[in-house]
Amino acid sequence: MTARQRMAERLEDFSSARQRMVERFEDLSISKLVPSILTLLGLCAGATAIRFALSQDWKHAVACVVAAMVFDMLDGRAARAFGADTRFGAQLDSLVDLVSFGVAPGVIVFLWSLHAMNEACWIVTLILCACSAIRLARFNIQSASARDEGATQANPYFTGLPMPASAFLAVFPMLLSFQLGDSIVRSPEFTSVVIVAASVLMVSRLPTPSIKYMHLPKALLAVAYAALGVFLILLINWPWATLTGGFLLYAASVPFTYFWHREAAEPAEE
Repeated sequence: MTARQRMAERLEDFSSARQRMVERFEDLSISKLVPSILTLLGLCAGATAIRFALSQDWKHAVACVVAAMVFDMLDGRAARAFGADTRFGAQLDSLVDLVSFGVAPGVIVFLWSLHAMNEACWIVTLILCACSAIRLARFNIQSASARDEGATQANPYFTGLPMPASAFLAVFPMLLSFQLGDSIVRSPEFTSVVIVAASVLMVSRLPTPSIKYMHLPKALLAVAYAALGVFLILLINWPWATLTGGFLLYAASVPFTYFWHREAAEPAEE
């Protein structure tokens, strides 16, 4: 091979490498980075919740958990809107959920209440963390998109309590204490029962509603937007009472979802 031929091959290799680099930079568009940025903001919110709990700033700790839930809702919507729902995004979302909705709520409630009994209550926190990991591992291998925890357009139901809802249930005694005081809801016995219930429901096969894939008739869209506006106004003025009422409404919808899902499944089986 002559020196000219070797030079031509090197130039061709350089041109190919340059083209691959350009394609990679094109893939790193802002629209495709937005979902991952929102996911990482959820991670920051969950980690900051632990930081506030260590300084016994309970209201800000719960607020950070709620913020992580908002980011978790937004990142999935952004991924679908920008066509950036990738396997990397799904795996990143799972890791962030384990921290924000598994580790953070458990540590917060332990520092707030469970540590007052004895070190055995740490086991309750570990149960929540373990069930969170089990749920994520289960859906990572069963679902093509771990981001939606099993819900699809054809089947708009989660299997088991979704992780953001289980995290909210875990810190629900704290919301009650902000409004009613610490006399009952801060007892380690009560909070232990709530956390165990959240853990069991999270890994159960109970169908729960998925707001992401539930479509309202066009006639009810105006009513839905008006209700959302009222909810936001109430949230700004009375945040803890509004969050409590919203979660209770969600909890009340779970039994109805179970019966609807059961009735829909029976004809399919036949």
